[in-house]
Amino acid sequence: MAHKKAGGSVKNGRDSVGQRLGVKAGDGQLVPAGSIIVRQRGQTCLSGTGTGIGRDYTVFATITGRVRFEHATKTKKRIRVIAADEVAAAAAKSDPVAKAATEKPAAKTSSPRRTTKPSTDDATAAPSAEA
Repeated sequence: MAHKKAGGSVKNGRDSVGQRLGVKAGDGQLVPAGSIIVRQRGQTCLSGTGTGIGRDYTVFATITGRVRFEHATKTKKRIRVIAADEVAAAAAKSDPVAKAATEKPAAKTSSPRRTTKPSTDDATAAPSAEA
């Protein structure tokens, strides 16, 4: 007979879970200190100022600020984090409207027309010493 009594098990029936690699925070995005920016295998993205690199080449933020991606070489990018207060100062320096918004408002002074003078009526004046 042409029957198979005991067939072998299938060799291809398995799959591994994905490793969730890639960019986790985009360019210009505000990130808190300690958050992961890129998970990678090998050093495709380099660590710049405001960032650190883990032993598995994960790039993470060391300060709170905005993420910037720059070209380091033809094939590699450098990631840096600019502190949030530096971003506000740079924006205020370049934009006069933003500069006015970040400055403290001046103390209000009353206008010269609204000042009141003490009255000089005879009724309110001090009585004279006539005895």
